Amino acid sequence: MVTLSPDLKAKLSTPLKIGSFEVKSRVLQSPLSGVTDMVFRRLVRRYAPESMMYTEMVNATGLHYVKQLPKIMEVDRNERPISIQLFDCRPDFLAEAAVKAVEEGADTVDLNMGCPVNKITKNGGGSSLLRQPEVAEAIVREVVKAVDVPVTVKTRIGWSDKEITILDFAKRMQDAGAQMITVHGRTRAQGYNGNARWEWIARVKEILSIPVIGNGDIFSVEAAVKCLEQTGADGVMCSRGTLGYPFLAGEIDYFLKTGEELPAPTPIQRLECAREHLQALYEYKGDRGVRQARKHMTWYSKGFAGAADLRGQLSLIENVQQGVDLIDRAIEQLANGYELIEENQLAIRLSGVCEAIAQ
Repeated sequence: MVTLSPDLKAKLSTPLKIGSFEVKSRVLQSPLSGVTDMVFRRLVRRYAPESMMYTEMVNATGLHYVKQLPKIMEVDRNERPISIQLFDCRPDFLAEAAVKAVEEGADTVDLNMGCPVNKITKNGGGSSLLRQPEVAEAIVREVVKAVDVPVTVKTRIGWSDKEITILDFAKRMQDAGAQMITVHGRTRAQGYNGNARWEWIARVKEILSIPVIGNGDIFSVEAAVKCLEQTGADGVMCSRGTLGYPFLAGEIDYFLKTGEELPAPTPIQRLECAREHLQALYEYKGDRGVRQARKHMTWYSKGFAGAADLRGQLSLIENVQQGVDLIDRAIEQLANGYELIEENQLAIRLSGVCEAIAQ
């Protein structure tokens, strides 16, 4: 059974203050490339209405040269609190992009300094900034000067085991004007392998006065509570745990506020959510949305009889109706399976009653 310590419960009862901006939830939905578009955020928002959401990361250099803002930067004016995440290594381009982000409705501007992907780091962005702390400082200062909303940073603990530089780096970000820092407890070299080293998040929290958010291996309510207890962090950010499971941030948020765990959604409820996700992506992006939905559909299809076969079929869908038909068929099979189980259980109970009467 998951429980909250009295100290943690008292801390979590107050809003999260990011500079002058207050958030009524200590659970944040991580920016995820190719995932956290408006459709996905709306699903997460349904279960976590007060959580901070983040857009997919936006390339500031690319933004500088286009006349029309990319769809990944689009936000609904009603989906607050919302943050737009930017990445680049050029302070002037990032400052310019931050102004556009605020014009689009961002409550905060987040700077990605932790992405481990080669195509990002080789151009000086993401976690490569851990090796260029002076550039990172200049970025934060320029963006802070350019906008009147809080500027935040998301990063990792270092480049590799031989270069764990997060303590100095985090202090530099705070001194440059960052109002919050999210720390993923892995190095760039780890990627998403091995365990997140929450002890480094705890050490960052000890030396900073701005909020510190713990990230990495938050796959359940229990994991979120353990991370908060072990690190003293001011909140947690959900990332890969929400793939095919947009319920997670809401489950954690509900527990932190009430001390009670919500019942997990059934496989049928998860598939119903998958169907809604697919249809909404098609309505929002057309055929491109269906192609993007394939990965989402495979993430939803886990943990029930026939899931492996369904994953294989959903990964190949060519149109929205094909996907809807596959999901509806799976839901029907699951429903019939549950009815059969209930009938068998009833038969067993009746048999037991008959035997008792006979005796």
